[in-house]
Amino acid sequence: MLLNTVKTIKIAILDLNNGAANEGMRCIREMLANYGKTNNVKIVSREFEVRNKEEIPSTDYDIFISSGGPGSPLESETSNWENLYFNWIKSIEMWNNNQTNSQKKQVFFICHSFQLACRYFKIGTVTKRKSTAFGVFPIHMLHGAEHERIFAGLKDPFFGVDSRDFQVIEPNEEHIQKIGATVLCIEKERPHVPLERAIMGVRFNEYMIGTQFHPEADSIGMSMYLQREDKKQTVIENHGFEKWKSMMEQLNDPDKISMTNSHILSNFIRESIKELNFN
Repeated sequence: MLLNTVKTIKIAILDLNNGAANEGMRCIREMLANYGKTNNVKIVSREFEVRNKEEIPSTDYDIFISSGGPGSPLESETSNWENLYFNWIKSIEMWNNNQTNSQKKQVFFICHSFQLACRYFKIGTVTKRKSTAFGVFPIHMLHGAEHERIFAGLKDPFFGVDSRDFQVIEPNEEHIQKIGATVLCIEKERPHVPLERAIMGVRFNEYMIGTQFHPEADSIGMSMYLQREDKKQTVIENHGFEKWKSMMEQLNDPDKISMTNSHILSNFIRESIKELNFN
């Protein structure tokens, strides 16, 4: 399908920030706007506030991006909004599994959404970290991930912005194989630390994929954000000056966050649009 034959692409953004302002949402909005302009594609997006307003998109959308967000991905268990969210995932699964639906729905899960999706699909154990992961870290691909289309153009390892108090560990290998999922990447090697490395990316099925880091993070915007005096002081108070300085240096490295930002979600959007069938 040629892109110039596409009139409108409808994208639903599931906002899991619980009403809090978030840089990730800005990054997603800007990425969609820039992608549409650069590729001469008309993208119409709508945001759904999942946690605080219990808004859930219908299957009328072509592509879905589910954001990160604050708080615990465990405490929401049995909550009404989580039940609605999991029912939404199930509805997309049912749509995609229906052979009469030629136009499949593609989904990308980010951080908090990824942790929830790992619970839904029973990928591994979701647990609280001993300390907050905050900064720019290397992410290592696993065998076979070099063929994953959303990683096209990236080196191994590549770098991602991490900001989380929880993690997905202890992959359920038998179940992962049973449902046809693939663990794509893990966090950096830490031979001096006797802790299992977190799962950082999973292809849950042919149409659903996600990362525990933030592929939407952009270097320029994040750099400006962290240089705001209030945000700078918050980072220094919580993580120390050296962490703030290190993040600034790595955000300005063109081979790190800029590289990840320009590939993963853009690759996902491009490949998702290619798969659409408007005939």
